[in-house]
Amino acid sequence: MITVLTRKRRRLGAKIAVLAGLCVGAAFAGLPVVWMLSTSFKTNGEVFQVPPRLITENFSFDAYETILTDETQLRFFVNSYIVALAVTVLTLFVAILAAYGFSRYNFPLKRSINAVIVTVQAVPPITLVIPYFGLVVALGLYNTYPGLILTHMVFTLPYAIIMMTAYFNTLPRELDESVKVDGASSWTALWRILVPISVPGLVAVGVYTFMISWNEYLFALTLTRTDDMRTVPIGIQLLMGQHSYEWNQMMAMSILGSIPVLVLFLLFQRRFIGGLTSGAVKA
Repeated sequence: MITVLTRKRRRLGAKIAVLAGLCVGAAFAGLPVVWMLSTSFKTNGEVFQVPPRLITENFSFDAYETILTDETQLRFFVNSYIVALAVTVLTLFVAILAAYGFSRYNFPLKRSINAVIVTVQAVPPITLVIPYFGLVVALGLYNTYPGLILTHMVFTLPYAIIMMTAYFNTLPRELDESVKVDGASSWTALWRILVPISVPGLVAVGVYTFMISWNEYLFALTLTRTDDMRTVPIGIQLLMGQHSYEWNQMMAMSILGSIPVLVLFLLFQRRFIGGLTSGAVKA
């Protein structure tokens, strides 16, 4: 009897410890976001109030109004949407074709190409800034959408190919082989059979790709020159003036910039998680 009670107490203690750890982790992750949201509704002077207040007395939408009525700031959002959506669509298209080839065919240098893809994924982006800057300028793509899109794809494609290859590996070969027996081509088998049932994997890769492109800062700063080509992360940085920082506008723009990614995740949460776990089965 004593042993049973001891076990129950230990289990209860373990559950309490886990719950406490989760609460601490949630507070650590969530408090900066809550503070950012609170700061976006303050005046810039109130940001430096001592002692600081989480709930402001002078609740104001001035920072949001300033951002949403400024054509330059709105242009940053338009640029981010154009680049991120283009990168997502092109990355998915190329990744599907590449993953189908890696999953269903054997060809010379297959392992070597796989190793190169993994290696590119592991290279720190900052080491490639100068080479890509020179390449983009030489190709006449500096300060253009194609320059940003192609550069972002270099960093989104390796992960996308790896994930889609792993996902296709979980699908029985009999699915596409049965279509080929009926006289259809590999192209038909891919787009009419494999792609429709790979939606969870496509969603997972698409959401990840959109997030990476939307939040990318280093190359968006290096490969653009004018405000009409810059993206949201650069727009936030430009609010840091030489003599003053517009903290409330920075926080408001950060909140507005987080909304697209948050909406995507909420809309496709189940498919996103399902795609990640399914792709990991036979990675």
